[in-house]
Amino acid sequence: MGNMLSKWGQMSLVKRIIIGLVVGIILAVVAPNKVNFLTIFGSLFVGALRGVAPMLVFFLVMGAIAQHKSGQKTNMKSILSLYLFGTVVAGLVAVFAGFLFPVKMVLAESVNSIAPPQGLVEVIKTLLMNLVDNPIKALSNGNYIGILSWAIVMGLALKHSADTTKNILVNISDALSKVVKWVIDFAPLGVMGLVYAAIMESGLSALQSYGQLVLVLVGSILFVAFVTNPLIVYYKIRRNPYPLVLTCLKKSGITAFFTRSSAANIPVNMALCEELGLDKDTYSVSIPLGATVNMSGAAVVITIMTLSAAHTLGIKVDIMTAIILCLVSAISAAGTSGVAGGSILLIPLAASLFGIPNDTAMQVVGVGFIIGVIQDSCETALNSSTDVLFTAAAEFGKRRLENK
Repeated sequence: MGNMLSKWGQMSLVKRIIIGLVVGIILAVVAPNKVNFLTIFGSLFVGALRGVAPMLVFFLVMGAIAQHKSGQKTNMKSILSLYLFGTVVAGLVAVFAGFLFPVKMVLAESVNSIAPPQGLVEVIKTLLMNLVDNPIKALSNGNYIGILSWAIVMGLALKHSADTTKNILVNISDALSKVVKWVIDFAPLGVMGLVYAAIMESGLSALQSYGQLVLVLVGSILFVAFVTNPLIVYYKIRRNPYPLVLTCLKKSGITAFFTRSSAANIPVNMALCEELGLDKDTYSVSIPLGATVNMSGAAVVITIMTLSAAHTLGIKVDIMTAIILCLVSAISAAGTSGVAGGSILLIPLAASLFGIPNDTAMQVVGVGFIIGVIQDSCETALNSSTDVLFTAAAEFGKRRLENK
């Protein structure tokens, strides 16, 4: 038994997660509803990540800014440019996919229990109000825009404090990072519970009638992950981008796929950035910020779902209107952190560009919930892994220029 545990501990985390994934699938197929206690592992894993992430982000960002020395350069401008450009490119990929593979959907029942934002102004207002949210409330609700804004303000206020105060912040950050590593060690059990629960709750039967839509969505997301993102990274680092792309997908994308939460994946991304040897002052800000504003997957989903609604209703969409759609999707997706339901609740906003009634748009939202077990998982995997990918690309690109 001791030898088995020793070998298990020496195995890489990715291999252990894959084993947990395979075991979860086998148990869901062989013993459905007979080992339901396994689902608690998934709930505990996601709950622990969500619980520690807000505190980790708050103290890391506050400590990094408090210790930042004047004249010390960070790479945030380059990273933000990559976030914005990558999201717009993902939206354009979705536009072309929507035209090349027009999908008509069977509309679900109207969804009346949720309220989507009424317009772009409301989305922007929500984003701005989240900036000035009560800091305690922001921490408890996982409002990362609010957490970041208060961490930055507090960090600036503490820049001229005593070194002992700054050391306390560093010690707290280090302690939280260690807690995160302990939680991540339980990822294989967590993934096993999550995949078992997903198959038990939804199975694959609910997806069959929407198979073509799922294929277009997943195909577009994969195209962004394996074609456009690598091209963007190559432009920055000028060498083969795929080792970095695959590392980010394996070590960030897999856990994000099953947790279906960019916020819960922040600790995983922080640990990966440390493993890649990135600058802590930069990634402690760029990773939580990316979890909020870097929304390539959301841009794909909003654009394709809206175009599918237009095709279903026989609405002709010209290419310029579709491009405006992808820009609106990219901007709106960055403001979804405070809106319950995530990206699919922005479909009525995007659908309004084509005069689609709100009741019909909400039926499209219902379809989004049906295919959410696949759509949301793939979307989150792309969103979260890209946070690390672009942070690393910006830093490696900077090092390349400095070493010329």
